[in-house]
Amino acid sequence: MALKLNNLSPNPGAVKNRNRVGRGQGSGNGKTCGKGHGGQRSRGVGKVRPWFEGGQMPLQRRIPKRGFKNRFKKEWQIVNVEDLAKCEGAAEITPEVLKANGLIRNAGKRVKLLANGDVSGAFHVTVHAASEKAKEKIEAAGGSVKLPS
Repeated sequence: MALKLNNLSPNPGAVKNRNRVGRGQGSGNGKTCGKGHGGQRSRGVGKVRPWFEGGQMPLQRRIPKRGFKNRFKKEWQIVNVEDLAKCEGAAEITPEVLKANGLIRNAGKRVKLLANGDVSGAFHVTVHAASEKAKEKIEAAGGSVKLPS
């Protein structure tokens, strides 16, 4: 038989009869129509917001609120110039090299170079940011600091 618009029908079990309430006690949903005896939710307009707690102080108002969490904060991983000595064998120090040597946790996040300590060699460093003092110390030791534009 060809499939045509006049002989389409849903799959068996796909269509369910709607529950007709208020059609006598024998139906199981007669008289109060499954809404119980009185009360706010039995009324025609008895809607209650999902977070409404019946007049009790709502949860979002009971919990103490402290501080502020900035969703747009730029998080930096800090590396000091004295720590660069741990990457002695590398030709160029990048976030991947710093991660391999255990100086940062995540090579995908921003890395900032700070000037704490002394420089032990001429390092060629590529990081996202560096303090002016850190740049001066590395360049004085014969190295270079490369920053993304």
